[in-house]
Amino acid sequence: MSALAHVKHLALTLGQAPLFDGAEFVLQKGERAAFVGANGAGKSTLMRMMAGLNDPDSGEIVYQSGTTIAFAPQETSFEGFVTLRDYAQSPSVARVGSAAEVPAYAADAALEQFGLDPERTPLGLSGGEARRASLARALAADADILLLDEPTNHLDITAIEELERIISGQRGACLIISHDRRFLERVSTATLWLRQRKLLKLNRGYSSFEDWADQVEEEDARNLARLETQLKAEEHWLRRGVTARRSRNEGRRRKLMAMRAERRDIKELSAAPTAGITAERGAESARLVIDAKGISKGYGDRPLISNLSLRIRRGDRVGVVGANGSGKTTLLELLLQRREPDSGAIRMGENLSLAYVDQRRDILDPNLTLKDALTPGGGDQVMVRGVARHVASYAKEFLFTAQQLRQPVSALSGGERNRLALAIALAKPANLLVLDEPTNDLDMDTLDALEDMLASYDGTVLIVSHDRAFLDGVATQIVGPLGGGKWVETPGGWADFEREHGQAIAPRAAQKRSSADTPRPAAPKKQTKLSYKDERRAGELDALMPKLSVEIDALEAKLASADAFNASDFGKTASRLEAARAERDAAEAEWLEIELRREALSAQE
Repeated sequence: MSALAHVKHLALTLGQAPLFDGAEFVLQKGERAAFVGANGAGKSTLMRMMAGLNDPDSGEIVYQSGTTIAFAPQETSFEGFVTLRDYAQSPSVARVGSAAEVPAYAADAALEQFGLDPERTPLGLSGGEARRASLARALAADADILLLDEPTNHLDITAIEELERIISGQRGACLIISHDRRFLERVSTATLWLRQRKLLKLNRGYSSFEDWADQVEEEDARNLARLETQLKAEEHWLRRGVTARRSRNEGRRRKLMAMRAERRDIKELSAAPTAGITAERGAESARLVIDAKGISKGYGDRPLISNLSLRIRRGDRVGVVGANGSGKTTLLELLLQRREPDSGAIRMGENLSLAYVDQRRDILDPNLTLKDALTPGGGDQVMVRGVARHVASYAKEFLFTAQQLRQPVSALSGGERNRLALAIALAKPANLLVLDEPTNDLDMDTLDALEDMLASYDGTVLIVSHDRAFLDGVATQIVGPLGGGKWVETPGGWADFEREHGQAIAPRAAQKRSSADTPRPAAPKKQTKLSYKDERRAGELDALMPKLSVEIDALEAKLASADAFNASDFGKTASRLEAARAERDAAEAEWLEIELRREALSAQE
């Protein structure tokens, strides 16, 4: 592998706090690196530096000559673009090396691959559609380095699995920030960990991260224990009296001060905040929480749900899955009697108290401060589990500082808004939690805390999620669509549902993401010409094959000369001749495959 990018000694300080210091790693061609670290550690900032959008205080990023870069950020703006084609053709980063403008046919191909109409206006895109458009723009550039910041947010499982296939086929390098552990396990070949202001690298994928992280932290604990022992010995020496004040012992005293500072730094860094999410359970509900019998719901001639019967009992943690537009939110609203079915009946158990976090986070008022959102009645107290808590103490459990309490909700990031919505909902006494896409924008530490809370919660939980690892960790059963309005229930988590129903879960083609208030994208055009990548590769092969033939002729002539056998480089020349012949054979075979595809597509016109 060859190095495409070398990050050298990057340092950045925000305010008074160093974000990272001396960060260094090499990104190799063909490498797909998972980039992990605590919330606020600086992962997105460092990625933006690689995209040329932020500058470090010191250090540099060196790229191989001619390297091109594409970036799909967490948030994207469609301002100034008339169509999605215009957007996908625009440069995806401020610095793209020697990259040329993306051709229209490449932009169209990338958009259609994600089920988007290139002629569609960007106005009114859903969260999932905006994410797919951002990914299409980055992939259309066919760049050497692909930077992806939370690429699976707002994507359904079908789209995530399609993205896994695309990323795994990339020839260049990828750097990926994601909270989706299953996604990282499937696509990554290396792992970068931004920890305690330093950057560590493991030359294995994310599936090996947990064991590696345990080893790193155990070694740190041993080092801290050794430092504590040394410090006790030095402090004992210091307390012995006047000898510690003599000039010849000043060096030893300075060493003691440095050790104290080192211990203080280690403890501050190792005490990174983690979410402590808990939920207030209300009075015990009836044993049967929701009983749905033969319910159906459709729009026009499109059935979303047909003749579904479902019983949810106290203590169940039900995961609801399916492609965007398949009816997950509609099913929730039917089960909660917020919408009437076309047919069938729904009965809710007695004594139910509900806490509901919807997908749009409508529980949040953007005009309020964080403190006012948590204490709608005013004052400094919030009632949690029937006990009055200081609002700063409760907010800290969701990783908010006392200073952030004065921030307006509108200024919070996506992850912070999600945590605040959970904090508000979970403070309410409830025995039925309904969480619609609770994992969007959450970092892994908060995800772990949410999993722990749900696993120990003794009420009933309904969860809509596309996070497969999260569902495997918390769900007792999965409800999902198989297409044509048919829904099924499977005991266990996502892995059990996938094993039982496989690819039968409604594909994107059957779901086309239509709703009453969003226009349907046009059906993908029938492919009648080679893809942009195939055209580009055919051109490369056309140029490569003659060069290899010329080189082979020269090598054969050299070996055929009278004194070739006595030459010192005879073995090297013979080896290169064999390799060049193999390369030409492979190039000719690949060129022939592309030309056969071209002929087959031409015949369909």
